[in-house]
Amino acid sequence: MTTLTIPKEYMREKELVLIPRSEYDELVCLRKSNEDEGEIELSPAGRKALDRMRKNRELGKLIPFHGL
Repeated sequence: MTTLTIPKEYMREKELVLIPRSEYDELVCLRKSNEDEGEIELSPAGRKALDRMRKNRELGKLIPFHGL
């Protein structure tokens, strides 16, 4: 049986995640493909919604996330 020694700092900060190698490889591949794409194109409706959100944010009409 294989024995693992896990440093206490990972356990305190809850930074340790164990996943199967196949899932790790999928995540790495997905991350690389997202980095290659760069910016995304918005539809006209998406662009309009984004502009409306930015305007409302400037006017202070948005509810902060921590206030929900």
